[in-house]
Amino acid sequence: MRVPTPNPPPGIIGQDRSRIAPSYAVFPAEGIMDSLLPDWPGCILRFQATPHLGARFAQALAIIPAGCGTAGALDARVQHFLYVQQGEVEATVGGAAHRLVPGGYCYVPEGVPLSLRNAGEAEARALWVRKRWQPAPGVAKPEPIIGHRDTAEREENGPRWRVLLLGTRNMPMDFEMNIMGYAPGAHFWCVETHVMEHGMVMLQGQCLQMLNRDWHELWEGDFVWMGPFVPQQIYATGSGDCEYLLYKDVNRDVEL
Repeated sequence: MRVPTPNPPPGIIGQDRSRIAPSYAVFPAEGIMDSLLPDWPGCILRFQATPHLGARFAQALAIIPAGCGTAGALDARVQHFLYVQQGEVEATVGGAAHRLVPGGYCYVPEGVPLSLRNAGEAEARALWVRKRWQPAPGVAKPEPIIGHRDTAEREENGPRWRVLLLGTRNMPMDFEMNIMGYAPGAHFWCVETHVMEHGMVMLQGQCLQMLNRDWHELWEGDFVWMGPFVPQQIYATGSGDCEYLLYKDVNRDVEL
């Protein structure tokens, strides 16, 4: 007698929240597969955005087990930004070691060596952004930045807030990294349409985000890439605060 095959659990056959459109992409954390790199021995990289997607930067989640890290200095031909979400990471920037705990971050400009290792006994996780620096006439190269979200400048606007990790008006910088926050029920005041592109990682909470004409539900760990000029708006849902880390290119003219 044939035994009936049990029904697959909900969501196993093509039911997910991922979406790739011409001007944006939504990637739930559970669908991003592991990558192994020779210059990150023992570590796992989960790439969220690369130029293959259409982005002009690369972003990944670096999972660093205890005792692991980079095999040496990373590519110094590009800028690096690292934001620690879990564990402790020692970042050696230009020969100086800095211990980064959750909420800690570092920015490393082009030409400055950067190496990383897990400085604790538990697994560490960090968001890693890379971008080629775009020079501008009369603008000097930026300097390294080491900081923590708790001591960064914070702007309050009622039920919304912004934590300025790399700032907004520092002309040597050609990108910025901010943490955007919303209390439950708060929303961005308009539908944005602008020349900048974004990389967005949900740090906590949940929200609805409009991209072009579609609404998407986002949860902690989800990643969103937004290309230039895509209409977008955020509405915070759930019972707790919603926060996300946001990449944005700034301070440079368009290329013709």
